Amino acid sequence: MKFVDWFPYYQGIRAEFGYSTEKDQEAARMLSGMIKRKALEPKVLQKKIAGKSVLVIGAGPSLTESIKIIKKNKTFVKIAADGAVQTLLENKIKPDIVVTDLDGDSKSLQKAAKSGAVMVVHAHGDNVDMLKKLVPKFKKVLGTTQVMPIENVYNFGGFTDGDRCVFLAEEFGAKRIVMVGMDFSNTSAYKDVKDPELKKRKMQAGKRLLETLAKQSRSPLFHASEKPVKGFTPY
Repeated sequence: MKFVDWFPYYQGIRAEFGYSTEKDQEAARMLSGMIKRKALEPKVLQKKIAGKSVLVIGAGPSLTESIKIIKKNKTFVKIAADGAVQTLLENKIKPDIVVTDLDGDSKSLQKAAKSGAVMVVHAHGDNVDMLKKLVPKFKKVLGTTQVMPIENVYNFGGFTDGDRCVFLAEEFGAKRIVMVGMDFSNTSAYKDVKDPELKKRKMQAGKRLLETLAKQSRSPLFHASEKPVKGFTPY
């Protein structure tokens, strides 16, 4: 997605959640400087994703039930939102790509990185401290932002880790995209977070973005859930 097309959506998100464009941009600049000598190029993602079937794995309550789907589709490229990484590793599943703003289990993220996962690290105004803490521990990083892309830091669209996984897979020409563990409509998914209502609002914003993406996606989109996202075919 071109930045000029994405920015109006970001402006809506910024207005709804009270984010600061300046702080988001400053976080992107900081990440750019931190990864200057170990930044990955987007062609790494192109090689992994283009023309291949992709599983986008979220951390919703249905993830445990979805493990059998993930194991059944062994040839699919596995793109995991960071909250799902711990469960995947516990089930001896290695993600190929991890999309993270670093609020997942830090030990699991480091373990995934050491196992060879491409770490797509997202910078925003609220995770500066975690960027400083974890980014130095990753050997290679591909940086992303939700504002203006800069050197070594890209904007592929999307808001939450889960929907950014889908935007990324679509951007790099996945043959098809199947979402598992992505429970946008399941309110039980928000019980164990600090602010369940805020989490729910963020998930709904991500869902709206995916419904918009579905109208223009070049990749066929599927959803392994009882309540699929509009524009996604039940899998």
